[in-house]
Amino acid sequence: KDYFYAIVPLEYFNAGAPPASWFIHDLMASMKLHYYVGLLSAAAQHGSSHHQPQAFQVMTDRSVRPIMAGRLKIQFFASKFLQQSATQDVKVPTGTMHVSTPETTVVDLVRFAKSAGHLDNVATIISEMSPSLNPKRLLAAVRAVQDVPNAQRLGFILDQVRQRHLSEPIHEWIERNEPGVLPLRSNRKAVGFKENRRWHLVVNQSIEVEA
Repeated sequence: KDYFYAIVPLEYFNAGAPPASWFIHDLMASMKLHYYVGLLSAAAQHGSSHHQPQAFQVMTDRSVRPIMAGRLKIQFFASKFLQQSATQDVKVPTGTMHVSTPETTVVDLVRFAKSAGHLDNVATIISEMSPSLNPKRLLAAVRAVQDVPNAQRLGFILDQVRQRHLSEPIHEWIERNEPGVLPLRSNRKAVGFKENRRWHLVVNQSIEVEA
């Protein structure tokens, strides 16, 4: 059995572990896994302070069980598009770690909305992060995962938070891919709700963005 050890500075003694950002790069290297810090943990790195994650969220290319380090939980999400997704290196006290770019982050937040506080919270974070999003890089992030249904949802949310300049390139790409009509929230009934024809979505949930 392989073991991984991290030195716990005195100020983190009660927590049982230093912040995950201090050792995640070395941990993933020891596990021989490609990774990037993603979802709510990446959003926090990009300045979104809304809805602090209860676990440190990491994307990798295979299924990995959660890890507990003291009171800290590291939660893993598998993506077959990991190596096509854009990342950046962020400095931490012990070196660097790979973090999804703002554009990759918002694409992943929609794809894994259930683990990001559902669509209202995702929309709030996207609204907060919108000043740092680049339309061309966002379209590239959408195309990297080739997920038309969740691109439809992302485009709808961008319109809801008044970011039409970001949603328009996504809309053009979606139309070329002959999208089907689907529910905005996939795990809710879609009968009796109006269709948003721009995004081919049955709007079975109102989007509420917190201030």
